[in-house]
This record gives sequence, structure tokens and C-alpha cells, in this order.
Amino acid sequence: MKKLSILSVFMLMSFVIFAQSDEELVRNTIKKNTIKGHIYFLASDELAGRETGTPGIDVAARYIATTFQRYGVSPVPGATEGYFQEVPLVKNVAPEAYALQIGGKQVAPEDLIRAEGSDVDLTTDQYVFVDYGSEEDFTGKDLKGKIAVAKAGSEDNQDLNFVYQLSAKKSVYAKDAGALGLIELHTEESKNWDRFKGFMGRSGIGFADKEEANSFFRLWIKDFKEEWLKTYMARNRKNIEVSISEAMALPMPSKNVVGMVEGTDPELKDEFIIYSAHYDHLGIGKANSEGDSIYNGARDNAVGVVTVMSAAESIAKNPTKRSALFILFTAEEKGLLGSRYYVENPLLPLEDMVYCFNSDNGGYNDTSLTTIIGLERTTAGKHIKTASKAFGLKAIDDPAGEQGLFDRSDNVNFARKGIPAPTFSLGFTAFDAEIGKYYHQQSDNPESIDYDYMEKFFRAFVLSARLIANDEETPFWVEGDKYYEAGKMLYED
Repeated sequence: MKKLSILSVFMLMSFVIFAQSDEELVRNTIKKNTIKGHIYFLASDELAGRETGTPGIDVAARYIATTFQRYGVSPVPGATEGYFQEVPLVKNVAPEAYALQIGGKQVAPEDLIRAEGSDVDLTTDQYVFVDYGSEEDFTGKDLKGKIAVAKAGSEDNQDLNFVYQLSAKKSVYAKDAGALGLIELHTEESKNWDRFKGFMGRSGIGFADKEEANSFFRLWIKDFKEEWLKTYMARNRKNIEVSISEAMALPMPSKNVVGMVEGTDPELKDEFIIYSAHYDHLGIGKANSEGDSIYNGARDNAVGVVTVMSAAESIAKNPTKRSALFILFTAEEKGLLGSRYYVENPLLPLEDMVYCFNSDNGGYNDTSLTTIIGLERTTAGKHIKTASKAFGLKAIDDPAGEQGLFDRSDNVNFARKGIPAPTFSLGFTAFDAEIGKYYHQQSDNPESIDYDYMEKFFRAFVLSARLIANDEETPFWVEGDKYYEAGKMLYED
């Protein structure tokens, strides 16, 4: 029998490797025990909830970077220490004193929350009622040099997270209109107010080099009996007196973790697919009834981090036609700050990024599904459906549109730039009690996760990544999407 030369053996082995389908490559690479080990470490008590600005999140960043290096993921030009993008954050220590008087009558301290603003001393009778403060409600209103007054939430949604997120949007609308401040009236009786009072007014985080107008203020009033609403809507105008003491800003540098793998196709390698997730969580808070005070964030978002790490492992071992950029963001829980900083300070040109495949999670209540926020909004949705089906799962689109989830994760900062950017999430059919049991709770621990499901879920993500990255057709927004025109502007020749 004729012996094979070393070169022949190598060529034969190469043929076997390259003959493997993407599905086979994923099955051979993505293993339950590896997934479990990563999640258990990232969501361990020793990392103390990975809150931005704490030693725990720095340990997580080092762990991710070391894993990238071990997998063979390359550093990105411009990154520090190989895999870090420094993000210059500051800790804004909230003003200790603030007050609001309307027509000489003071709002009780327990009925007032400062959501925004510093060093304000203002008296005016110039204010405009803007109903619930939607974008349309602000349109055509003369607010320059005046105060905007709105009801909190929307007419049909007073969900805690929705009210909180929508308030930030109303603030932007008010600033864009030239308003001095925004007062929101919480007229719906619910437990929201007590929960807001518990966490609002804490020290916040922002950018060290971003000069934002501190004098713009946002105040919330508890107005279940609508007494203040009637005052604002009365014909005779009242003086509004706002007093907010000065805030302090303390340096709190943080970092995004980045890495890349060059593609194999001579032409397609100039196009990059971003694989992203946030790696921060909520840290340590008040103990629950079991005495647990650590928010370990296994689902949110150690699972998301490990999906990206799994994609990195697969693609570094068997590169795709398109190049890959892996980004783990800091400070998502503080207002999507890490991703916001990245899109304003990209290490590689944004016009070379043709897709952002984000992974973020609140929890799951159906282990037969993958839930993709924005599944039908891009042309790559077909690949995600195929990949999910390959591992016995069904891909569905966002079943909880009222939650505004597309705009609540890091993907939205890329979408605003025009980059197609859905979010791959654990299977859920509604934001129900099962999700609430773990979402932003101390109970979100690694031992509470179904790892048989995780293996299928992770494989579906990685196969989706490979199918999208190897497709000759460049993914894009579906025509008519909110961000379709932004995409055309970004990629126009």
C-alpha cells in the first residue's frame, strides 16, 4: 500500500474540514459544558454583579479578553492592551437638595423626584402642557425658554420600564424644542411611584468629555388625584419655582472589549458582521427575602456575552467569508453608554459594518423558541429561522411590542447609524411573571438556567452568524423600515 506524504495527509484533512457544513462545524464546537462554565464564572458572586465602575466588571473584561486571545481572536487596531476600548465615564453624584413650588405651593418632598438637572434656580410662568409628551405632542409647540409639562407614560401603557424609558425620550424632545425643563405628572395610581422613588436620584453615569447642559431639568410629581394637573391646565397661570443644588462628577473610566477575525473571501472580507452584547449588570443592592443582595445577571446578560464568545470561538477556528468584529459593551444598564460611545468613536469605519447581531436577554418562558427583536426587519431573518430550526427551535419576532425592546438594547445605537441590527434573545412569548421572576432580580443566578436549552440556543445563534457571514448577498433593512433610509445614506457609494 502506497504511503501518503505529509502534504497529502494535510490536504486530505483540510478537505474534510472545509467539506463540513456550517451546521456540523457548530455542533462540533459549541458544547454545553463550555457554555455552562463561562456563565457560571461571569454570573458568580465573586464578580459582585458586574456593575460598571466596580472591580467585578473589570474582572469580567479581563476574562473575556483572555478568552478571545485563547480562541485566536485578533486585537483591533486602536484598542488598548490588545482588546480594550477605553470609555471615559464619570459618576455623577446627584444633587442632595431639590424643590418645586407651583403658585407658591410647595410639592411635598415625598411626591417629587429629580430625574435630571443640576444647579438650577428658576422662576417662570411660561410653561406648555404637551399631554403625554409623544413626539407628535411636541410638534408645532413653542417651547423655547419655557417648561414642558406632560403626563407620565402613555394613555395605554403605564408599565414601569416603559414609563422610565419613555421619560428619557420626552426629555430629548423637550431639549430639541428648546425647553428649559420637563415636568412629568404621574397620575396613574400604581406601585410604580414607590419603586421609582427607591432607585431614582441615585448617582448616575455619563461621559467625561461630553458637555451637556446641566441646567435642563426633569422633575416627576406624584399626582394620583390630578390636583397638579388641574393647576397646570387652569386658565390663570401660576409661577413655577425650581431649585436644584449642584451635582458632582467623579472620574470612573470603563472599557468595551473588542476583537476581530479577518474573513476568507477576497472581496467579502471588507464587510464586517458585528457580534455584540453588554457585559455589565446591576451590582449589589438591597437583600431579598432569602438574604441575597447580588444581582448576578446570568440571563441578563452573561448569556448574551457567552453567545458572542461562542461565535468568536467558532469563527476564529473556522473563519467566515465576511470579517467578524466582536464587541462586549460596558454600561448598557446605565443608558446604553458603551455602545453609544462606540458608534461615535468606532475603531473601524461604520460603513464597513454591514450587520450588527446583538444578543441581550431578560429571561425565557418557552424553551422551544428563539425570540429575535427585529427578526422581520432585515433580509437576514431567513438565516436566523433556518439556524433555529436546525436545532429544534422556532424563531419568532418580538411578541411584546409594547415594551419597546428594540430601542432598549445596544443594537439601537447601530440602527440609528443605519446598520441593520436585530437582537437575538431567549425564547419568550410575553413579558409575564416567569420573565419578571428573574429579570433584574437577585434570583437571576446560573444554577437556575436550563443548559440543555442553552446549548440549542447558542448553536442557533452561532449558525445564524455563520449563515449571514457566508451569504453572497449583503444583509440590509427591509424596505420601508424606520432605519432603511439611514442605511442607504451610510452605505451609499
